[in-house]
Amino acid sequence: MKRKIILGLISFLIIGLLIPQNFSVPVKDASKADFNQNSFWHYPWGKSGTHKGVDIFAKKGTDVLASTSGIVLFAGEIEIGGKVIIILGPKWRIHYYAHLDNIQASLGFISRNEKIGTVGDTGNAVGKQPHLHYAIVTLLPYLWQIDTAPQGWKKMFYLNPVTLINKDLTN
Repeated sequence: MKRKIILGLISFLIIGLLIPQNFSVPVKDASKADFNQNSFWHYPWGKSGTHKGVDIFAKKGTDVLASTSGIVLFAGEIEIGGKVIIILGPKWRIHYYAHLDNIQASLGFISRNEKIGTVGDTGNAVGKQPHLHYAIVTLLPYLWQIDTAPQGWKKMFYLNPVTLINKDLTN
């Protein structure tokens, strides 16, 4: 019985890794001019110390789209991120969308490019230019990404979304 559970869990993990990601830019009609190419892992950055994602600037109310298909794990409000959505996508990656003006996603499955909310300035972005803070966290650490930067050991759990965004914008 124990062996069947372990084999089932391993199969489940492998299947999650094999599902193709099929990535899209999460802000409708965004271009390379709408975000700083070097903002990922920028230090120092507010209370978090290090900026672990990318800020994509747009007019308040611009559509935010799911960058991958996945399962919405959380859609609500937290102190720093304001109105946020957290989606578990392919390859066991968590996609974090923060500072939304409104949320239009609910718990459950979501398709890539489906509207999940709009760009805003909630949480610690109040009073700042409206933007989407977008981050990708991996549940399976990428040990080769550890470096000597501040909080560098945490870097093995974060992927640079700028790489995926640039790739999608050139396709």
